[in-house]
Amino acid sequence: MKKIIIFFSLVFLGIFISSFSKDKKAIVSSNFSFSKEISSVPTEKESYLQNYNIPFVGNSFVGFKEAVAFKESQGKYHIVNTLGYLGKYQFGKSTLKRFKIYNTTQFLNTPKLQEDAFIALCSVNKWILRKDLKRSVGKTINGIKITESGILAAAHLAGAGNVKKYLRSSGENCFKDAYGSTIQHYLIQFSGYDTSFIEANRKPAI
Repeated sequence: MKKIIIFFSLVFLGIFISSFSKDKKAIVSSNFSFSKEISSVPTEKESYLQNYNIPFVGNSFVGFKEAVAFKESQGKYHIVNTLGYLGKYQFGKSTLKRFKIYNTTQFLNTPKLQEDAFIALCSVNKWILRKDLKRSVGKTINGIKITESGILAAAHLAGAGNVKKYLRSSGENCFKDAYGSTIQHYLIQFSGYDTSFIEANRKPAI
C-alpha cells in the first residue's frame, strides 16, 4: 500500500513540475518574441549606434550628447585630433575663446568644463538658429525629417551659419568637414532626441 501511495505521489509531482516548466517556458518564449518583434527592424539611428558600438541610452539629452561625443572622439576627454580640435566634443580654439576658455591643457583635463562647454554651445546655437528651428522642424529636406536635435548636432559639426545656409537653400548648400562628415549625415544620425532641456541663450555662462 505504501509503495502504491509513493508511486502516485511521484507521478503527481512529475505532472506538476512538468506543467510549471511548460508555463515558465511559455512566459519566457512570449517575452522573447515580444522583444524580438520590437527590435527586428531597427531605425537608421539605432543601426548607426549598433554599428559603432555606441551605448543606446534612450532619446534623452544624455543620449544625445553621448552619441555626439562618441561620433566626435569616441567619448574621450583627452583627445586632440589632427586638425587641433580638442576633447570629448572636439572644440576648436576659437569656439573655446567665445566662452573665455584659453587654457587648453586645463580644458582637456577638466571633464566638467567640457560638459559645460557643450551645453553652452548648444544654447548659443539654439539662439542663433531660433527662427530656423521654428520654420524647419517637422519639414522634410532631401528625404530627411528635420528635428531640433538633428539641427543642433549639425550646428556642432558645421557651425550655425552653415546650418542656416543648408536649411534656407532647401538642402542645396551642404557643408562637409575635412573628414567627410556632412550636415545631412548629422541631421539623420542625431534626429529625434529630446533637446528641450537646452535653453536658447546668446551669452550662456560657464
